[in-house]
Amino acid sequence: MPHMNRDQRNAAWQAAHQWRARATRTQPNGVAGGLKLLFTWLAFGMLMIVGVVLGFFFLLAGWAMMPFVRHKMKKRMEQMRAQQAHDIGGNHSEPSSGTRHRDVLEGQYEIKSETEKKN
Repeated sequence: MPHMNRDQRNAAWQAAHQWRARATRTQPNGVAGGLKLLFTWLAFGMLMIVGVVLGFFFLLAGWAMMPFVRHKMKKRMEQMRAQQAHDIGGNHSEPSSGTRHRDVLEGQYEIKSETEKKN
């Protein structure tokens, strides 16, 4: 069987064979192995229960905080809208140095004389 010989020289096949041999040697046997397996499963189960309880606690805490966060965001949006309305409306006093007065439209203008206005 040349095919079997080739598989035995393969590094992956050798590693799998060694892993399988190690697994069969370390199988729990007797009462001590069974107790070890039982305590491992109990510890894993307790960790799962603690994780679920913590997740449920944080879910409830998030739901409880939601109205407060919503109220705070609503106030912030009102403040931003008021600031934006103030920016658009502008300040009707004299413009400060370096800023343009926002009531003036940009473009080309002609000033009509008094005689043209009467016609």
